[in-house]
Amino acid sequence: MFRWPLPALLAWAACWSLFIVMSRVAAPLPLALVLAAALGLVLALPAATRWRRIFVAAGFPLSLAASGLGAAVPAWAWLLALGALALIYPLNTWRDAPMFPTPAGALQGLARLVPLPPEARVLDAGCGLGDGLRELHREYPQARLAGVEWSWPLRLACAWRCRFARITRGDLWASDWSQQDLVYLFQRPESMPRALDKARRELRPGAWLASLEFEAPGLRASAVLRRAGAKPVWLYRAPL
Repeated sequence: MFRWPLPALLAWAACWSLFIVMSRVAAPLPLALVLAAALGLVLALPAATRWRRIFVAAGFPLSLAASGLGAAVPAWAWLLALGALALIYPLNTWRDAPMFPTPAGALQGLARLVPLPPEARVLDAGCGLGDGLRELHREYPQARLAGVEWSWPLRLACAWRCRFARITRGDLWASDWSQQDLVYLFQRPESMPRALDKARRELRPGAWLASLEFEAPGLRASAVLRRAGAKPVWLYRAPL
């Protein structure tokens, strides 16, 4: 809705507004810091790229530290804010892309290219907040949708947003793809070879792997969903 970096400026302004309001009502300084930093994390989620999310989330803590007010905040409060980040974005998932939300309408037309029967099994591997599952539900309203997410706060939020799907907490790389008719991914280029290897080993013949934006290296796509102004969806049918 807004041209970058206006969303970042608005997010930082919201964080500072919350911090100032909390200070005016005599809330403890560490509490004001943690709540304002948490707001920054939430407002960073819709950003289009990983670096923009980092930019938005880090803006308030860094500006607070630069202002000199951070000197009055005890060290444990900074650690608490860092712990909240690690809780939402666990260290062992940093090599993946759990905070890449699927844009609205990104999968429009997928059911036309990949028709699935009713009650087909569809998995969003690394479902995050559930944006991908909501798009998949629009395309396949009768499918049995499932999502797997390692971060338990994101898993809870996803389950609340996507009550039509079965959401489990787990490692997407340890999840079983062998019973799925379609596995959807929105990863990053570095993790696509690993996803391709898993798909080759586990997807049954006729099943599909769908990757938003990033192509599987060294493999010709069975089909590509392209729409003007939208990221491509690379589609691969097993056996790969």
